[in-house]
Amino acid sequence: MTAPLLVIAVGNRSRGDDALGPLLLDALRAGAPDGVELLEEFQLQVEHALDLVGRRAVLFVDASRAPVPGGAQLAALAPQHGHPPASHALAPAAVLGVFEQVQGQRPPPAWLLAVQGEAFGLGEGLGDAARQHLARAIELTRAWLEERR
Repeated sequence: MTAPLLVIAVGNRSRGDDALGPLLLDALRAGAPDGVELLEEFQLQVEHALDLVGRRAVLFVDASRAPVPGGAQLAALAPQHGHPPASHALAPAAVLGVFEQVQGQRPPPAWLLAVQGEAFGLGEGLGDAARQHLARAIELTRAWLEERR
């Protein structure tokens, strides 16, 4: 049975602040409510459109190189079209567009939680600012989940 809520965290644990998404999932695993699936990926691909089937809502979590107000911010997503089906490393909105193309219906409501990072070098640890942004992101995610239970 498919969990109604899906949280997809994108990131690479070996690349400093790019680990923000996966680390958020670690924090949620201890107390994730029933009906929530947690999925960790290095990058989004067209196949992830199939992970959206049967969901009531989806939250994508990803580190951002660009400044993010408050260090972490939620934004509703709309499907984006124009990516060939063979594209790799899709943006969350493009995954929604692939879902529409493949399933012939609107995707479930989806949001992007952008978490500001600063250092993305191979072998770097999580920076101090990123730790603060992660704490804010965890709060936002828990509130998002609570609103949809």
